[in-house]
Amino acid sequence: MPEPITAAQRDLLLRAVRDAARDRIMPRFRALDPADISTKTGPADLVTLADTEAEAQIAAVVRAAWPEAVVLGEESVSADKSLRAQMSTAELCVVIDPVDGTWNFAKGLAVFGVLLAVLRRGIPVWGLLYDPVMDDWIEAAPGEPTRFETARGVVRPLATSVEANAENLTGYMPLGLFPRDSRERIVKVFPDFLRITGLRCALHEYRMVAQGNAEFCLSGPTPHPWDHAAGVLAVEQAGGVARFLDGQPYDANRIDGVLLAAGSQAAWDDLARRFAFLT
Repeated sequence: MPEPITAAQRDLLLRAVRDAARDRIMPRFRALDPADISTKTGPADLVTLADTEAEAQIAAVVRAAWPEAVVLGEESVSADKSLRAQMSTAELCVVIDPVDGTWNFAKGLAVFGVLLAVLRRGIPVWGLLYDPVMDDWIEAAPGEPTRFETARGVVRPLATSVEANAENLTGYMPLGLFPRDSRERIVKVFPDFLRITGLRCALHEYRMVAQGNAEFCLSGPTPHPWDHAAGVLAVEQAGGVARFLDGQPYDANRIDGVLLAAGSQAAWDDLARRFAFLT
């Protein structure tokens, strides 16, 4: 098992995230000017000043306190794609998604948050899924139960759903991230389930699965570490299963393939069979 990080390092990272949310994210929620919003790869791929400012603040705090760590965020990698390789090769890497669910954030929808993961050579050893609106978070590390915590001190361990009957399953899938010629085949599977939808926010999708409120989520065909590393760990340590559809475990070294997180092994096996055509 990769070496864990210390309690002091966890506290540092949590504090950095909460401070950035207070200073940079929440003051801009429902207060963005049009000039504060830009597009990246297309009209639905947005970046705001909250994204760039929060990432810069978190990264600066972590680099100052933890100089041996490589610190990379979604926006820095978007600006220089060559940095992506460091996430999978660094002995220690802190990966930041400063505003996961930017489209929701920019539209005034309170379904967004901050994702942060610590990787050792591409393997997650700590994950944080933080909701700035409620100031609560889910934290996960190998060998420990995933736990939910609030600013008021409420702490509880989480457990995933054991439901495996397809007709009773609720799940999430970003249909729009798949090629157009694949979508018709994908949606033909949808009637097998109780509901498949999407929140435009991997953080809240993984939180729902880790809390047992939904049974699965699938990634798009390019699962970026900033979107998935923390969530995979949260689901696994809450009792679920998270692997690529071909059965391989999660690793930030991998740059393509559909990632499936499910509440139980039985659910994962059945879902992997139904969506095998996506491998």
